[in-house]
Amino acid sequence: MTKLRLLAVDDERPALEDLVRMLEGLPQVGEVAGAASANDALVKLAEGAPVDGVFLDVRMPGLDGLELGRVLRRFERPPGLVFVTAFDSFAVDAFELAALDYLVKPFDDERFEQALVRGRAHVELREARKLRERLRVMLDVDTGPPSTNHIQRIPVESRGKVQYIPVEQIDYIAASGPYAEIVVGTRRHLVRETMQSLADSLDPARFMRVHRSAIVPLDHVETLLRGAGGDYELQLKGGHRVRVSRAKRDDVERRLRGR
Repeated sequence: MTKLRLLAVDDERPALEDLVRMLEGLPQVGEVAGAASANDALVKLAEGAPVDGVFLDVRMPGLDGLELGRVLRRFERPPGLVFVTAFDSFAVDAFELAALDYLVKPFDDERFEQALVRGRAHVELREARKLRERLRVMLDVDTGPPSTNHIQRIPVESRGKVQYIPVEQIDYIAASGPYAEIVVGTRRHLVRETMQSLADSLDPARFMRVHRSAIVPLDHVETLLRGAGGDYELQLKGGHRVRVSRAKRDDVERRLRGR
């Protein structure tokens, strides 16, 4: 995989220079650009090639870091966001923007590299999604796309490294705030992607979003349980139970009958 292209944004010149120097010193990082304000960052992004990630401060004059993050999330190819700040009171707002990480100064080298690990996982999942879309376009002229045009492995962070979970090992996927958790047996892996982006990336012949907070592999379903008050749950082979929304109940029953 090519090295990461990054943008650092901080209105304090010494802090910006330190951040650029730290990023440039990491082996997985290629080009690093610096911007002294949110507006400067937008100009650089408009004039240059897309970047994989933006490391940005929160408090800046004019457009602040959170406002800049909201603008960047609307990009056709939104970069991963990592906030680097001396203030810990904006973490909730940052993660509502699906930030990959929130670093509070001072932090050590290990903590800084963890943010890069999350950035790489984000980029690899995005690249897998782009490949899937290219394959879909290419195969539209054929009789139909095979299952290989969907992601087959999901990159997750584990102990400072990126590991890859084959989709056939997934018991289910659960919402965790703005992000998602991959559940494999007794282990839960946080993925800094939205439920919708994962639902769009997985093969719909195998996976179904049965609730706004749950995606399940249909071949792992053992039983559809009817509860009191019209609520439904799925009993999965691994022993997990997953709620089914009332809006999805008929679709779930139909899909399970057709397996």
